[in-house]
Amino acid sequence: MAQQHIEAKIVSVKLDADTRTRIESLAEARHRSSHWIMREAICQYVDREEKREAFRQDTIKAWEEYQETGLHATAAEVDTWLASWGTENELPAPVCHK
Repeated sequence: MAQQHIEAKIVSVKLDADTRTRIESLAEARHRSSHWIMREAICQYVDREEKREAFRQDTIKAWEEYQETGLHATAAEVDTWLASWGTENELPAPVCHK
């Protein structure tokens, strides 16, 4: 299998001595480099925050749609539906109404 070349750019990050020590200790315990630990932490943070932002955007769109249409399901309707999950009498999802 051919190895994919990924262009990387060096970025400098200033860290206090305590954080740097913690990273170095973790890197040693995991048999990884400090660079790997920092890169992994940044990648995981960015992945998580991208998902959080997508969820926030979906929430904003849902709120705007509700404001335009007024369509909704009540908390009680949703609770009843969810309570039926896994039972012999599982209910269909509630229908949105005004």
